[in-house]
Amino acid sequence: MKLKVAFAGLRHAHIFSLYDSITGRNDMEIVAVCEEKPEESLMYKRPDITLTYNRFDEMLRNCPCDIIAVGDYYGKRGAVVIKALQAGKHVICDKPLCTSSDELNEIKRLAVGKRLCIGVMLDLRTSDSFVEAKKIIDSGKLGKITQIQFNGQHPLNLQTRPSWYFEPGKHGGTLNDIVIHAVDYIRHLTGMDIDRICSARTWRAFGSQSESFYDAAQCMMVLSNGCGVIGDVSYAEPDSFAFNMPQYWRFTIWGTGGVIEFNAVSPSVNCWFNGEKEARSITAEKYLGENYLDYFLRDIAGKDPDMDTAWVLKCSAVALALQKFADEEGEKNLKTM
Repeated sequence: MKLKVAFAGLRHAHIFSLYDSITGRNDMEIVAVCEEKPEESLMYKRPDITLTYNRFDEMLRNCPCDIIAVGDYYGKRGAVVIKALQAGKHVICDKPLCTSSDELNEIKRLAVGKRLCIGVMLDLRTSDSFVEAKKIIDSGKLGKITQIQFNGQHPLNLQTRPSWYFEPGKHGGTLNDIVIHAVDYIRHLTGMDIDRICSARTWRAFGSQSESFYDAAQCMMVLSNGCGVIGDVSYAEPDSFAFNMPQYWRFTIWGTGGVIEFNAVSPSVNCWFNGEKEARSITAEKYLGENYLDYFLRDIAGKDPDMDTAWVLKCSAVALALQKFADEEGEKNLKTM
């Protein structure tokens, strides 16, 4: 029997990749699409998609489905997810899942209490070079992991980015938006949790001209073995390079056995192993394994996937904690000026 999926919101282009993934499967079917403000959505990008509802509550009451797929603007997602869970539906969502810790706590309470599953579109770990880097870590060649630096820099694309990014209360913060990819991958890569947050900061740097949108973001964390993590997820990539610079998801990993570096635009992992005098470049194999949607479906089936509801909720909690740290530090600084 196919799982029936209803979409709630088409406000970010990411949701279309989920839509296409589902249409390509024989174990799922899309039974409804809701967009409450189609004039503000990205429907113009996908004229092949037909809206069937313009009120989410109506769709939830009247459309038989197993799963709600959420792609509304960030500040609204938590409320949509909570309503879906209250109605007994599993949820899969573009990131971020929500924009407040209160929402996340309620989502966790409902998911656990009703035995429902939550999935988030975390796809960084399935990039070819990122899979290859995990193989190296798992082999023990790098020894104890001691330091990690990452860049997840994006182009701002001010002219084409959805306008709600720059409206108060609708975005929720650049760290919460982007850094969850790094949190998921670092936990997956190392097998360790984020132990504590040392620092986080967001600020206006690149001309978004919105007082509510901070386009630069940095953070510092510590893993459970003491490994230091430093990251930057700013909108610092020049628009004209369109996600093609190595700073678009570049990781450098240090260990007692050497250093590796890789990024999302190259299939290679560069390696400097202790005891060798020449750098290596290892070309990754094409990854054809499971992704976030497969994990979500395995979670629903009770098959204990690597990325389950508890994992997704923990990654979301870390991202929200980083955003809160940055917001509170900003407030403290303003009060001392």
